[in-house]
Amino acid sequence: MTIWRRSLSRRIFLVVLLSFVLVLAVLQAYMWLSFRQSLAVSQPLSRLGGGLGEALAAIDDEAQAVATVQAMQTVYGHLRLGGNPTGTLVFRLEDREGRLLFSAPQLRDRALAAPPGRVGTMDMEGVPYWVYRADTGRWRVYAAEPERTLALVVPNNTRAVLPYLLIALPLVLVPAWLAVALGLRPLRQLTQRLQRRSPDDLTPLGFRARHAELQPLAEALDGLLMKLKARIDRERAFVQDAAHELRTPMAVIATQAHALGGAADAGQRREAQQQLEAAIARASHLTQQLLDLARLDDAPPAVPATLDVAQWLRQVMADMAPAALARDMDLSLVAPDQLMATVEPAALLSIVQNLLANATGHTPPGTRIVVTLANSPHPLCISVEDDGPGIPDEASGQVFERFHRGADPLTRGAGLGLAIVRQAAQRLGGEVRLAPGLEGRGAGFHVRLP
Repeated sequence: MTIWRRSLSRRIFLVVLLSFVLVLAVLQAYMWLSFRQSLAVSQPLSRLGGGLGEALAAIDDEAQAVATVQAMQTVYGHLRLGGNPTGTLVFRLEDREGRLLFSAPQLRDRALAAPPGRVGTMDMEGVPYWVYRADTGRWRVYAAEPERTLALVVPNNTRAVLPYLLIALPLVLVPAWLAVALGLRPLRQLTQRLQRRSPDDLTPLGFRARHAELQPLAEALDGLLMKLKARIDRERAFVQDAAHELRTPMAVIATQAHALGGAADAGQRREAQQQLEAAIARASHLTQQLLDLARLDDAPPAVPATLDVAQWLRQVMADMAPAALARDMDLSLVAPDQLMATVEPAALLSIVQNLLANATGHTPPGTRIVVTLANSPHPLCISVEDDGPGIPDEASGQVFERFHRGADPLTRGAGLGLAIVRQAAQRLGGEVRLAPGLEGRGAGFHVRLP
């Protein structure tokens, strides 16, 4: 049902209503404490009974005394002092010998008892009463009223205060509701503007929020749209580049497959088969790199593992040593005997493998490659440096871009290796930077991971 739907207006109504209930409870407590404090100072019944006793002290005639008490009973008997709903104020008049001269009809000749000049308590038909006794020269007068307990005072005070609170409730609630409704109008306008946009429109909203509370929301939405547009543009360019890169090995595969089928002798078949296998390997390598980038972009973070990075790095380099030896390269490691760290192994493996593949594949034979592991795991620092031809300054800002291969004729591959390194480092919360290599020559890649 709509009435139970969560909304700010409903919440404002409930908060205001609860606030008024709290005010009523606080007022009840205050009035009860004030009432008890006033009783400790002077009880109203004692003042009334004492005044009646003083009036009777000046009267000697019995009929006049009875008439005075009867008048008091008539005047006060129908008054509910303090609005007490359970009974009325009653009087009883006796002479000094205890002969009954007057008794309120409610008492039905019931005797009252109390210490002289003080308020006592007694039970009458299950109702506690306060009783005051005043002794004069010829008369003894009693005044009694139901005791005002907490159970009686609270409903009485509620009836006294509640009408004022009910009058004040709409006077507070309506302005609060109007303030919420008017305050949410810009948010509704922003919602309508979003609903009218086409799914392909990722340009900033351009919504000028006049309220300070809405400005961060509008700015955050514009920022999100810009990030989405940049990502979609990047993914579109990535798909186009990937299709372009895959087209070359696919064309080679088709050509060599045709050549293999039409080869006239074993030498032509062998050459076509080698070219076909190389094209398949290139396509497979490119596909694997594309999968690695997709995994680093979208996959949730894996559970980190604590491992000996120094020993782990030795094993990785041992696996890649044959490729370096085949090109007469000097591959060495500078690392402590042991270095424990908590990392994501798959992402760290992508970093090291692609940096080593970049160093061995993009430098001439005889190049010296040094891998350095820092002595401290906080932060974890891994460097791969060589003394090859290096990277021109004008290309240093693009080496981490996807499909950037530079103009070096030695360059092979699709230009995704360093992009994978940067993506993996960012996934681990770190960074990679380019610097000069060994002895100021070649290229050096330095990775810092928290």
